[in-house]
Amino acid sequence: MTKPFSSRFDQNDLIIEDQKVLYDGFFQMQSYRFRHKLFQGGWSDSIQREVFERGDAVVVLPYDPIRDQVVLIEQLRLPATGKSPSPWLLELVAGMIDTDQTPEQVALRELHEETGIQASQAVPIYQFLPSPGGCSELLHLYWVEVDATQAVGVHGKPDENEDIRVFAMAREEAFALLASGHINNGATMLGLQWLELNHRRLRGEAQ
Repeated sequence: MTKPFSSRFDQNDLIIEDQKVLYDGFFQMQSYRFRHKLFQGGWSDSIQREVFERGDAVVVLPYDPIRDQVVLIEQLRLPATGKSPSPWLLELVAGMIDTDQTPEQVALRELHEETGIQASQAVPIYQFLPSPGGCSELLHLYWVEVDATQAVGVHGKPDENEDIRVFAMAREEAFALLASGHINNGATMLGLQWLELNHRRLRGEAQ
């Protein structure tokens, strides 16, 4: 029987020698100097790296298993300019965990703020690091059962300059947009791929 994978090292095999804040605005940039154990034995030299500290966030997959529809949003993402055919991206609901609320509470709050849909439960799927080479952000992915007929209009918080269009589409149409590359937001891609693997179970449980 194959043994389950276990990492050779843990937090005790990393020494932070120095840490300082380089920039503290809407996001934060920190500089670290550290050493770590090596796979072939011994320790590394002292290494300096900058880390983008943007905080943790939630991603929400709103799915209507009765109608077999996904709720998506569209909004401007400035960093996508020049990287995507349009900087207005099709995405799942998402938001930063910047309060004392739990990730599930933030997921339900963001669902309401960005789509107008209220729900009472968010089911956890994954926690993942989207860009661990330079960013400390941890994403919490949830799915929420919704009534897709409520997904209409434009939403978002004006005081945060949010301008978000919400709509529902057939699950298969969302998969087609994913397969064609039209959906290119990483967290959205992961959420839809999870749905592709699990939609039959979710629909069966909703009957």
